[in-house]
Amino acid sequence: MSEVREFKTEVQQLLQLMIHSLYSNRDIFLRELIANAADAIDKARFESLTSPELAREWQIRLAIDKDAKTLTISDNGIGMTSDEVSANIGTIAKSGTKEFVKALAEKGDTADAPELIGQFGVGFYSAFMVASKVELHTKKSNSDAPAVCWRSTGEGSYELDDSSRTEPGTEIKLFLKDDADIYLESWKLSEIVRKYSDFIAYPVILPQVKVNEEDKSETEEDRVLNSQKAIWLRKPSEITDDEYKSFYSHLSNYGGTEYLKAIHMTAEGASEFKALLFLPKQAPFNLLMPDIQKKGLQLYIKRMFITDECKELLPDYLRFVCGVVDSSDLPLNVSREILQQNPLLGRIQTAVTGKVLSEMKKLLEHSREEYEKFFIEFGKIFKEGLHTDRVNGEKIKDLVLYESMNTPEGKYITLKEYVDAMPESQDCIYYITGDKRSAVASSPALEYFRNKGYDVLFMTDPIDEWIMQSMFQYLKKSFKSVTKGDFEESDMAEKIKAADEKYSALVDFLKDKLADKVSVVRFSARLTDSPCCLIVDNSALPPHMERLFRAMHQEVPVSKRIFELNGDHPLIAAFNDKLAATDDKDQLTRFANALYNQALLLEGSPLENPVEFAQTITELLQSAMK
Repeated sequence: MSEVREFKTEVQQLLQLMIHSLYSNRDIFLRELIANAADAIDKARFESLTSPELAREWQIRLAIDKDAKTLTISDNGIGMTSDEVSANIGTIAKSGTKEFVKALAEKGDTADAPELIGQFGVGFYSAFMVASKVELHTKKSNSDAPAVCWRSTGEGSYELDDSSRTEPGTEIKLFLKDDADIYLESWKLSEIVRKYSDFIAYPVILPQVKVNEEDKSETEEDRVLNSQKAIWLRKPSEITDDEYKSFYSHLSNYGGTEYLKAIHMTAEGASEFKALLFLPKQAPFNLLMPDIQKKGLQLYIKRMFITDECKELLPDYLRFVCGVVDSSDLPLNVSREILQQNPLLGRIQTAVTGKVLSEMKKLLEHSREEYEKFFIEFGKIFKEGLHTDRVNGEKIKDLVLYESMNTPEGKYITLKEYVDAMPESQDCIYYITGDKRSAVASSPALEYFRNKGYDVLFMTDPIDEWIMQSMFQYLKKSFKSVTKGDFEESDMAEKIKAADEKYSALVDFLKDKLADKVSVVRFSARLTDSPCCLIVDNSALPPHMERLFRAMHQEVPVSKRIFELNGDHPLIAAFNDKLAATDDKDQLTRFANALYNQALLLEGSPLENPVEFAQTITELLQSAMK
């Protein structure tokens, strides 16, 4: 029985874009629909491994009707039930519709839309770029569920109805727009399939009419448009740039055809497999959204598709890598769950991980500019391996990049470059963590190191603080935070002791008045120019991490920090004199809070009471100007 349903608001927005705005490279609609058909056959083919009676001659068919102005794309794959049609086509809420519309609006140019379609997984709706109406008939494979028909003009609603289809699979009929007649031409469809879908593992068939020259009779015969060559089994020298781009676009989450590097692998011996992997150029919208990001490589066994998300083939910190692994050793007749426990997958992962890290190192050594751009895109993810992959930890350390105190903004160095530049007097790798370069670059905690000629690594990714808890050494040099723990230089010990004695009353006063804010008040050799700074205990979270966790609505206890003073600074001497000369405790308390707030400002932290700080500064300025 026919039923009309309304599209969700965001889907209506998407459809309006498809129908009225997106006219550049409309050819990609066929790429998307053929890719969907191939995915449906993949699922049915996998099901047939354990139920051989479901096997059939897998194929994707195209049909042209010039009189009716329709183009039909059909497959004999897994098919859908009525509920699945509603979930996967009626709403498409799973694959990022809102993000697609938002990204398109931000770009302000529909010229990029075809590539965004691939990136956001809204390919079915690309049919409305060329069709005024779409009608879909589908029947679920290996199911008693009745066939269902879905139809829509893309104008706010869709209709669900019964279908007379009897064979499993899906048929999509496009009623073409007046300006889309070119897609009724066989040569045009052949051109699109060769360009975008030549590597699809199933034949894409277009019936061709042949005329007998003698009696002028017509016969129809099937013509296969694609070569069905497994690109990963071919020699790299035989693969064109367009073929690489087409295959990358087919299997990646990243949209578009541009990738940074294609990596071929052939492994023999204990585990035999072939692989084709890609390092991407740009991060996808969902790179940091694990709930909707597809992870893992596509797994084939003897050219038989198994899964497009085999997480066991790569460690999680390399989840930006996409590609195919085709094994000769893994068994076909098992479930995905049992397959995932097979020890051969571990051996493949070891080999694939080593190959990716090796290729990344080649990029670093021979294409530094390209590697830096790549690392800016994916470094936040890649650095997870410093904490999780103990086997390859040293290789990963060779590949991470950081800005530093001695490098211009936007310029990166490796850990080895840092160590090679260390003066003989330096025995640690110094670093500072924060939420952005401008904040850490102005920290008073850098003053001592700047005067000594030491460099300090700037670690400004949120993950860095977590990583450094387990990254202890590199090339036998220990890592040390410049804003944590004790900092004592033997040649400064006497100076610190003299300041403690000279300003003991000031220290006691500040301890009392700032007791709710700081745990310790002390003098330190860390400062050379600034009057004061705040540091954290070795085991405590730095302030930027506390702010990050609270922004994520996580409970984080407020930790008191250490308030360090510079005994050589004239402001400290003046404060000490003021303390000895006046009994106005309220004024002295305001000055103590102002000194503490100055330390907060210098490290980039927000003030607890900006109004009070402004009033105190005004008071001091007025007094100085009298």
